[in-house]
Amino acid sequence: MPDQQREFIPPAKPHIGEAEIEAAVAVLRSGRVVQGPEVAAFEAEFTKVSGTAECVAVNSGTSALQLALLAMGIGPGDEVIVPSFSFAASANAVRLVGAEPVFADIEPDTFCVDPDAVAALIGPKTVAIMPVHLYGHPADMTRLTALAERHSLAILEDACQAHGAQVEGRPVGSFGVAGTFSFYPTKNMHALEGGMVSTDDPKLARTLRLLRNQGMEARYQNEIVGANMRMTDVSAAIGRVQLGRLDEWTEQRRSNAAHLDKGLAGAAGVVVPPVAPWARHIYHQYTVRVPVGRDAALEQLNAAGIGSAVYYPIPIHKLAPYAHVEADLPETDKAAAEVLSLPIHPALSEGDLDRIVEAVHSLELPQ
Repeated sequence: MPDQQREFIPPAKPHIGEAEIEAAVAVLRSGRVVQGPEVAAFEAEFTKVSGTAECVAVNSGTSALQLALLAMGIGPGDEVIVPSFSFAASANAVRLVGAEPVFADIEPDTFCVDPDAVAALIGPKTVAIMPVHLYGHPADMTRLTALAERHSLAILEDACQAHGAQVEGRPVGSFGVAGTFSFYPTKNMHALEGGMVSTDDPKLARTLRLLRNQGMEARYQNEIVGANMRMTDVSAAIGRVQLGRLDEWTEQRRSNAAHLDKGLAGAAGVVVPPVAPWARHIYHQYTVRVPVGRDAALEQLNAAGIGSAVYYPIPIHKLAPYAHVEADLPETDKAAAEVLSLPIHPALSEGDLDRIVEAVHSLELPQ
């Protein structure tokens, strides 16, 4: 048995238990493995998370974003305002439909897009706003919704990290024309891989179902140009099992965050993540700021067996595909240089959490 103090605490720990394995095997034995009853059941059950009338399952969170944009009629000549402090898929989906992302700065506390920055970027080509509910903390949808209504803009929510997050008790994914979720293995719940689009618009939902399935509802009766972005029933079956434990896991993440908040409150050189009073944070990541010496902190924590990570070290507007973009985003640049995510997943024991706290207090950071 290795020394307990030397065991590595991973930054994420996807859960695959016997229930998930049995669900997958049952689908394989049934022979109905693509676009079958498990997908339909998963879609219906996930509406309880999204708070919408319809959910449409696809093969990834990126596909969910891309198909939602297509179904909304967004394409060449259009601009969509997105935060640069996010995973590249947020902007890539806009580019993949032929539109252009316009990058907005973030609020320093929530790490989510700043409504004032969005307002300053609205122009004649702007058709939509894509708020990203980053790390599981929701964006300020009250202000963003008012802004979109004032300028007749659509909202597409990127909730790929925010399953169950809320704004004043209302679920993310229910504010815009559509919302999107990811079921990648490291998310708060997974389906091995997959995505979901949420909406209250039945016509949009039908278009999404056509787009994911080669443009057809009835076999060989193609109505529009579509793609193959279907979710398998194996993924859906696993997703249904995970969905059944999402509330339990979310409360464990929130409890773990409270433990870290308390333990790290006096840690020199580290700022714990604040939560807006109107927000329900579901802690896909527990992300602190280290204003001086973040990279040294990362190295020291990993050496101590604490699997920390940086999400995201390079803002999207500074990545190669967007090198032509001119954007002055000081809060984005500051966050990219300071953020550090600590383990928060439900598999952590109280001893693990105490080790994380101790390791952070032991950091030797430059003055």
